[in-house]
Amino acid sequence: MTDAAPIVLIDDDQDLRKAMQQTLELAGFAVMSFPNAASALQQLSQKFEGIVISDIRMPGIDGLELFRRLRAIDPEIPVMLVTGHGDIPMAVQAIQDGAYDFIAKPFAADRLVQSARRACEMRRLVMENRALRLAAETAGDSLPLIGQTPVMERLRQTLRHIADTDVDVLVAGETGSGKEVVATLLHRWSRRRAGNFVALNCGALPESVIESELFGHEAGAFTGALKKRIGRIEHASGGTLFLDEIEAMPPATQVKMLRVLEAREITPLGTNDTRSVDIRVVAAAKIDLGNPAQRGEFREDLYYRLNVVTLSIPPLRERRDDIPLLFSHFLKRASDRFQRDVPIVSQQVQRHLLTHEWPGNVRELSHFAERVALGMEESSNTPVLPVPADMLSLPERVERYEAEIIRDALAAHGGDVKETIEALGIPRKTFYDKLQRHGISRGDFVGDHRAGGDDRPASISATTPRNSP
Repeated sequence: MTDAAPIVLIDDDQDLRKAMQQTLELAGFAVMSFPNAASALQQLSQKFEGIVISDIRMPGIDGLELFRRLRAIDPEIPVMLVTGHGDIPMAVQAIQDGAYDFIAKPFAADRLVQSARRACEMRRLVMENRALRLAAETAGDSLPLIGQTPVMERLRQTLRHIADTDVDVLVAGETGSGKEVVATLLHRWSRRRAGNFVALNCGALPESVIESELFGHEAGAFTGALKKRIGRIEHASGGTLFLDEIEAMPPATQVKMLRVLEAREITPLGTNDTRSVDIRVVAAAKIDLGNPAQRGEFREDLYYRLNVVTLSIPPLRERRDDIPLLFSHFLKRASDRFQRDVPIVSQQVQRHLLTHEWPGNVRELSHFAERVALGMEESSNTPVLPVPADMLSLPERVERYEAEIIRDALAAHGGDVKETIEALGIPRKTFYDKLQRHGISRGDFVGDHRAGGDDRPASISATTPRNSP
């Protein structure tokens, strides 16, 4: 969407329409105004990225009929209805049927602007989710390493460039960043794709087992070796061998692995015979093997033998622009697996996607998408962080500050209404209006004594605009 959110404004009253248009344009919106609904409908489709603000009583197609037609075009276009006093019951019914909001005449300019901002933000999220979902569906499993940032574009280009070279590759990246995906792509995009892709996690096997797993053994080679076993290296001959967490490989096994890389031959346990193997080795490490302090017991000569081509996968926190696309892909995949409709991503989830550090990288993001697909995002152990103050607009900062002052006053007076409104210096109705707007429950602050004032919250009727004096 453009920076200036588009608004279609419809009102047959020319003076009111011009005044509303001027108010909205001064607030930064791009307004297209129309004197009737028929001409406005010609400009609206599912691709429309903005909102509609319409009067209810108009000749020809009135606001309610317009709302019904818009529901048929795209039920997720936010529609705000401008109403006279006698139209309020109709507007309330429209809200129940899915209209975004109604504004009763006469109304303050700020009331119109604030509601339009919220509606435009909701539409922005809907359109963003649709675009990301379409991109993820189009990509499917044919486009692993999902991402549109320059670093991911370069990584994919490099993979295609070296895929057919048969050179051994060292992949560096944090836990969950997608190292096995990179290894799989190197195999899939190479001439070796007809052979086996064999993966082994060096950190998952004890030292007593890893050599047998890698090199194989003959019957009777050791206690329990009842029959001959082909090792992972030989099984990968003609294909690709992926060694994950190679930094955890025992030192004795490293010596033998160095020989495999140099001579392309193995000697299974329990025999002196050597066997030639045709393999490509892709090794992955979650530490910097080039740094002696991190390398530890990992052999330097093995590192240099592996370090013909090194690919680095950036963590998610360094490519945040890719997070929404990745999340949409995982959410669609999880929803299909759980046989559920893909949910609309809430603002709370959007904030978490943008503010969380994702130490578990793509794997953590995938698991978070599964919880969202199951409707568990609010009850998950992953905290949803508030938006930092410097990311809020000035009105949003003022709203947050006002809510904090009210909470502090309620806490200081034990929830006593009379004392709190005297301390704040505002009328009782304004106080209750602000509690309603900020979602504050007075009962949360009641101390050991009963509140001295009227503790019944004032309800906002359909005929009362939600404006604070």
